[in-house]
Amino acid sequence: MNCYKIWERFGVEMEYMIVDRDTLQVLPRADVPLGKDHEGNQLSDIEYDDIGLSNELVSHVLEFKCAHPKSKFDGLGKRFHHEIRRANKKLEKINAMLLPSAAHPFMDPADKVLWPYECKEIYDCYDRIFNCSGHGWSNLQSTHLNLSFDGDDEFGDLHAAIRVLLPLLPAIAASSPYLDEKFSGFLDARIETYRHNQDKIPSIAGKVIPEPVYTYNDYNKVIFEKVKADIAPHDPEHLLNHFFLNSRGAIARFDRGAIEIRLVDIQECPSADIAIAELEVAALKAISCGKLSDATSMKEYREKLRAMDTDKLADLLVRTAKDAENTVIDWPEFTAFFGLSEPSDAHAATKTARAASASKKITAGDVWKHIYSVVKNDITEVSQTFLEKMLARGTLASALNKNLGDSPSREAFICQYKKLADCLSHNRLYEG
Repeated sequence: MNCYKIWERFGVEMEYMIVDRDTLQVLPRADVPLGKDHEGNQLSDIEYDDIGLSNELVSHVLEFKCAHPKSKFDGLGKRFHHEIRRANKKLEKINAMLLPSAAHPFMDPADKVLWPYECKEIYDCYDRIFNCSGHGWSNLQSTHLNLSFDGDDEFGDLHAAIRVLLPLLPAIAASSPYLDEKFSGFLDARIETYRHNQDKIPSIAGKVIPEPVYTYNDYNKVIFEKVKADIAPHDPEHLLNHFFLNSRGAIARFDRGAIEIRLVDIQECPSADIAIAELEVAALKAISCGKLSDATSMKEYREKLRAMDTDKLADLLVRTAKDAENTVIDWPEFTAFFGLSEPSDAHAATKTARAASASKKITAGDVWKHIYSVVKNDITEVSQTFLEKMLARGTLASALNKNLGDSPSREAFICQYKKLADCLSHNRLYEG
């Protein structure tokens, strides 16, 4: 296992669904872009230089990922886009294409087809225990960000910052407003369904916001041991590894020295996903060192950060999943970590912060605009361009809902989601 220091390496994973080019019906054909080996055996993963492709649980989802830990974001959106175009070229032969956004608007998840090749016994086990014929299993696509750490001290600092940032992620990344051919009531329906897809064994996902544990031993005792004990009666063959079973919004991968953040909906193009990933990293660095707040004592600041209430963070996540950037955050102890506390507008770091404080109604969108204003110079120019457009437009979910309304026709869905597919093909943002 490579042990990289905190902030030294990262990895990105992006999931896309495969659909018919005309009808947008999902097609279980990830086998096509993955191809076969020289003996004619189906491949489940391939690599093109620094980008890897692999299957997922279901056969209509294809994952693109950094084949090796990266140290720089420069040019990464273009690299992903190049491999997306290569996969789309192969899919053209069967009149198929990749479709972005985190949930298909009219897919019936009961029509899912599990990947029948490598890891089949593991996927069958998941299906037997949880019934993967639901949106939370078969109709959700996300962008995962893996961040390195080395040892308990770095793990604790990174985990504490991630816990606080997680509830804000739907407010920048929501892209799944529709399920079952209508507005779901949540701009980030993927997270809302994700919260419940393993209710049969609650310890696996917990409250999605991870518990406040900051060492390997504490994490193992509080989370892993509970998960292993609870799954044991359902998995007598021990097929399900606890590292993978853990379904919190950020999971500790002590086996590879990383924390994987899983709450970001996939966007309409890879450069948008990379822009959000860059913003996540910059925000986490700023939270970790207190750059966003007016704290005078780092010791006291870190103690407060690590003590953030899990129930309150989980409640905020539910609210941002529902209303995304429009969510009103009336929790001064939380917004204080971002320099936006209502009582301390005199100490606010920017005009954005002072304006939000003066209004007495701080939205999650305000928080992201303030974060961006502080960390902008730590982000590549390409991602700055994308982020400024995204922050002005609002989340992809809001843009889709604005253009489609709450009960669109099938034809309207096909029209707008084909525009998303075109955005993916050309690596540009959706405007409607």
